[in-house]
Amino acid sequence: MLEKKVLVVDDDSLMKDFLKEALGRSDYSVDLASTGEEALEKIKDKDYDVILSDIRMPSMGGMELLEATKEYLPDAEVIMMTAYGTVENAVEAMKLGAFDYVMKPFSADAIEMKLKRAFEQMRLKKENKSLHQALENTYSFGNIVGKSPQMQKIFESVKAVADSKATVLITGESGTGKELIATAIHYNSSRKDGPFVKVNCAALPEGLVETQLFGHERGAFTGAIRKSRGRFELADGGTLLLDEVSEISPGLQAKLLRVLQEREFERLGSEETIQVDVRIISTSNQNLKERMEKGKFREDLFYRLNVIPIHIAPLRERKEDIPVLVEHFLNKYNLENRRSIEGISQKVYEMFMEYHWPGNVRELENCIERAVVTSKGKVLTLRDLPKEIAFGKADFASETIGVGCSIHEAEKKLILKTLELQGGNRTKAAEILEISTRTLRNKLQEYGLKEAGDDQ
Repeated sequence: MLEKKVLVVDDDSLMKDFLKEALGRSDYSVDLASTGEEALEKIKDKDYDVILSDIRMPSMGGMELLEATKEYLPDAEVIMMTAYGTVENAVEAMKLGAFDYVMKPFSADAIEMKLKRAFEQMRLKKENKSLHQALENTYSFGNIVGKSPQMQKIFESVKAVADSKATVLITGESGTGKELIATAIHYNSSRKDGPFVKVNCAALPEGLVETQLFGHERGAFTGAIRKSRGRFELADGGTLLLDEVSEISPGLQAKLLRVLQEREFERLGSEETIQVDVRIISTSNQNLKERMEKGKFREDLFYRLNVIPIHIAPLRERKEDIPVLVEHFLNKYNLENRRSIEGISQKVYEMFMEYHWPGNVRELENCIERAVVTSKGKVLTLRDLPKEIAFGKADFASETIGVGCSIHEAEKKLILKTLELQGGNRTKAAEILEISTRTLRNKLQEYGLKEAGDDQ
C-alpha cells in the first residue's frame, strides 16, 4: 500500500497536534509546519500528496503557499483551513487551484472525508494521465512500423501535416493500416486532447449515415424517440475520421461538402444551425479519382478531402518491411499472451517473402498472433502457419506438375511438397490435404518413402 503523505501547515500548535493524532490513526503520514516559509522548505525537499494549510498565518499566508505549492508540486492537492471571516478567501483560493476548504472548527471525520475525496481526485488524475500516455505511446510515430522508402515517405508526410488543420485523404488496400495512420495524425496534433471520433461509412445502412453524421431531433423520423447528437457534434474541437468515405451516397456528399466549406450544419428535423471546429481525415480502399471521373463521387468534394493525400502501398510492394513487422508483432503478442517466442525459422521467413499477402499488414499480424498463441516451440515453423501461407505461392503445384504428368505422379508431388512445407509433420500435412494420417502413411509406403516425415 502506497504511503499517503500529508503536510499540515498552521501556526496554531493545538490544531497541528489534533490533526497529527487524528490523521495518524487513519494511516496518513503527517508532517507539520508552523509557517508558510517552513512549509515551503519541506515542499522543496519532499513530495506531498496533500497540503492542509491555514489561510491566515504570519508572514507567508496560505494563498502565497498555494501558489508556491502549484509551482513545486503541481500534482499535489491543497485544502485550505479557514475561520468564518475568511470564507471568501477560501473560495478565491479554490479559483486559483485549491481542491477544497474546511471551516474551523471541524471534526476528525470532516477532515478525513475531505482528504478521502482529495486522494480519490489524485487517483483519477493519475489514471487519466496514464491512459492518455498509453494512447500517445500506442499511436506514436514509433509504432508505425516500416523501413521501406514508401513508409519513410509516409512518416515524413504524417509528421509534416499532423499539427495542421488541413483535411487528409488516406488511400490504400484493406489491411494496410489506414486507420493507424489517421489515429497517429490525431494524437500527434494540437487536437490530441480533443475527441477522436470514427464513423465507418461502409458499415452503416444508407438511411442511417446522415443521422449518424449530423444527428437528429426527437420525432424527426419514425423511431426517433429522443434527440441525438451526430458525429460532427461529438468531434467538435477534435478530429472526425470518415472511414471508407467512398461509400457515402451522392445526396449526402453535397451535405458533407457544405460542412467542410461552412463548418456548420443542421440536425435532421431542426432549423437550428450548429457550428463546429472539426478536422476531417478520410480513408478509402477505392480509387476516388476514378470514381469521380465516372460521376460516382463529387469532384468538388474530392478536392476538399484530398488536400493532403497519403497513399499506403500494399505489403507485397514493400516486402522489406516484413522483417521489422514480424519482430514488432512477435514482441506485441509475446507480451499480451505471456509467451516467449524467439523468432521465425528460415523456411517461414522465405514463405513470408514469397507470399502475396492479399490481406496486407492485418493478415500478417493475424498470422503472427495465431502462431504465437498456438505454437509449442520457441521458434515459429511452417507447421504454425495457416495452410494458405504455408503453401507459399498459390500456384506452386502448377510449377511442379507439368502437362502430361500422370495423376499418380501429380498426387505424389502434391503430397511430398505439402509434407516438406510442414516440416515433415504428417498430422499437419494430412489436415491440409484433407485426408487421414493413415491414408497419408499408406501413400508414403506406396511411394517407397516409409520413413518420410514424422507423426508429431
